[in-house]
Amino acid sequence: MSRLIIPGWQGSGQGHWQRRWLDVDADARIVEQDDWHAPKLEAWLARLDIAVRRARQPVLIAHSLGAVLVAHYARRYPRAPIAGALLVAPADTESLAADHPLADFAPVPLARLPFPSTLALSRNDPYISVERGRLFASRWGSELVDLGHAGHVNTESGHGHWPAGFWLASQLGSQPICAAA
Repeated sequence: MSRLIIPGWQGSGQGHWQRRWLDVDADARIVEQDDWHAPKLEAWLARLDIAVRRARQPVLIAHSLGAVLVAHYARRYPRAPIAGALLVAPADTESLAADHPLADFAPVPLARLPFPSTLALSRNDPYISVERGRLFASRWGSELVDLGHAGHVNTESGHGHWPAGFWLASQLGSQPICAAA
C-alpha cells in the first residue's frame, strides 16, 4: 500500500512534516503541482487523479488546501481505489475573500467521503475554526482528532518531524511506517 503526500497552498516547503515524511517512508510519493502559489482546482484535481491511478490503493496524507482537494476529488471520483485519508488542518476556503488565491476551492464539498478518514484539527488554526473543522469531520464521516493548540500544523507551528502523523496514518490500515529520523 502506498501513501500519497498532498501538500496545500505553497507546497509544504523544506522542513515541513510532509516533505520530511518522504525522507523516512519509501512507500510515500508527493503529488506535485505546477503552481503551488496560484492553485486552480481543475489542474490540482488532474494531478491528484494521475497520482491515484498510478498508486495501488493509496492512503492520502493531505494538509490544509490538500485536505479540501481530497474532498473535491472524492466527490468527483467516488469509486477511486483509495484506502483512506489523513486530513490535517483543512483550510476553510469559504471563509476567505473572493479574490484570495484559494477561492477557486470554495465551496468545500461536505458529502461523506467514500473511504475511511481521520481529520486532525488544531484549536488555534488560523485557517479554520474549531466549529467548521467539526462540521467537516462530521459531514465527511471522518474520525476527529483534537490536536490541542497546534497552530496550522506546519513548520511555523513547530511541526517539522511529526511522529503523531505517522501514527494517525497507520490507524487507517496502512503498512507500518518508520517514524525515526
